[in-house]
Amino acid sequence: MFGVIPKSIWSKLTPPDDLNRIALQTNCLLLDDHEGTRVLIETGFGDKWSDKERGYYDLQHRTIADAIREIGLDTSAPGTINHIIVTHLHFDHAAGLTTPGPAGPPGQPSLEPIPVFPNAPIHVQKTEWDDALGNKSTMSRTYLRSHLDPIAGQVVLHDGAAEVFPGAGIHVEPMPGHTWGQQAVLFDDEHGTVIFPGDVIPTVNHIHPAFSLGYDMEPYTNMLTKQRLLHRAADEGIRLVLDHETGHAVVVIARTRDHADRFELAPA
Repeated sequence: MFGVIPKSIWSKLTPPDDLNRIALQTNCLLLDDHEGTRVLIETGFGDKWSDKERGYYDLQHRTIADAIREIGLDTSAPGTINHIIVTHLHFDHAAGLTTPGPAGPPGQPSLEPIPVFPNAPIHVQKTEWDDALGNKSTMSRTYLRSHLDPIAGQVVLHDGAAEVFPGAGIHVEPMPGHTWGQQAVLFDDEHGTVIFPGDVIPTVNHIHPAFSLGYDMEPYTNMLTKQRLLHRAADEGIRLVLDHETGHAVVVIARTRDHADRFELAPA
């Protein structure tokens, strides 16, 4: 999670367990206009994992569907979620789009995975979709077809900055570096603009330019993307929502007193 940064440094920020794992969340957002439109941003890692696979990451037995039900919504109702946006298609962001199908006859394996929200368009950058289908990654098992093929018919491709759907007031913008096709999600509420930037800045410990992920496709590009994002957030008073932060995930950005290109953050 910290790329070239030595463990002697990053472990002071987030101590690992005995298996060298650190605590992370898969934070998702639900935007609700209270007039019948709900937009889900990110879907987490889902539930299509063996015990062995789950043990690699110590994954919780909790999904995006569980989280939505916990706030009193019926995930089985066709109109519960009207649109879904994913920043990119790595499994910890997009595997929650699908779930194991119903069990087959006795002695037969379960059916293929099925969509969790079969009626919701899923918004992603075209570059990201093409790269995911081609498994274009330094990690061989992060773009998994079992997560992607079942929702292929729901995918809406965007080629660059776009409004997600007409009149939504929700926009996506390319945020390259972690992947070539990663996108940020931007929207306004009563307090101003919010950006969900994906894995550009996954936790509060990644605000430094050099603190990038070891599996970023283009670390230098990610550093430049991060710098542009931080300058913009500081200049315009934009709040950021950090996708893997375990503490307070909504933050504001300010420049440090001694350096115009160094930043600090605080809970929003």
